[in-house]
Amino acid sequence: MSVTIRIPGPLRRVTNGQSQVSVNATTVAEAIDSLDSEHAGIKDRICDETGDLRYFVNVYLNGEDVRFLDGTKTQIKSGDELSIVPAVAGGSI
Repeated sequence: MSVTIRIPGPLRRVTNGQSQVSVNATTVAEAIDSLDSEHAGIKDRICDETGDLRYFVNVYLNGEDVRFLDGTKTQIKSGDELSIVPAVAGGSI
């Protein structure tokens, strides 16, 4: 099942500048593993040592935060879109 993963600017150096990558997977975890097999080291930037999403990284499936679904176990289907979004922290205005 082919799913598109949208890559944020800060991670594009790992994907050779690609803003989107297509992988075959049935869960978010499989998609991240497939992405890592094609672009070694990207999983370490997205997931912690237990395989959970890092607290400063959000992953959306078709616009919905996977943390409010089934996390990395969330099922995906062909044609779905995953977006990796680093959390933004700011100062005061």
